[in-house]
Amino acid sequence: MTWNRLKTTRRQALSLLALPLLLLSGCGVYSFNGTNIDPAVKTLSIQTFQNTAPNAPAYLSQRFTEDIKDYFQRNTTLKLVPRDGDLQFEGTIVAYDFAPAAIQQAGGLPSAGANRLTIQVQLRFTNTKNNKQDFEQTFQSQRDFASTQDIASINNDLASVREITRNIISDMFNKSVANW
Repeated sequence: MTWNRLKTTRRQALSLLALPLLLLSGCGVYSFNGTNIDPAVKTLSIQTFQNTAPNAPAYLSQRFTEDIKDYFQRNTTLKLVPRDGDLQFEGTIVAYDFAPAAIQQAGGLPSAGANRLTIQVQLRFTNTKNNKQDFEQTFQSQRDFASTQDIASINNDLASVREITRNIISDMFNKSVANW
């Protein structure tokens, strides 16, 4: 290969490497984790999510609040403050419903083929830097369980309940800072 041809090939390779960097630099505040946070936003406050769902386990309020804090700290560079953050989250766990999900006939009698746990969380989101992004919304997720599992066994299976709440937290994250 000639020297000129080698220089041309090298120049083309560098151009190809530079193209993605130029494209990303034009995206402003976009990040690799999908957030779209204004650079003026530096802090985040998350109040304890109160539990008003009568069937929910006692631990759910604290566990949900800690999980949402952890999720935002892992996926943003925002500093968590006790109150009055640039982004403010407060809400309530409003439903924790366990009901038959798939009715089947067994011996001529209807019975549950599966049971479904549904959790709903009402969120009030405030962006003190841009009040056009403020919203109130109820988020919901559910999971089906074998009909042999009762609510007590599911409440004692923290991983199952957390799977449902992780879906809710992900939806809250996407709606508030990823603008999806």
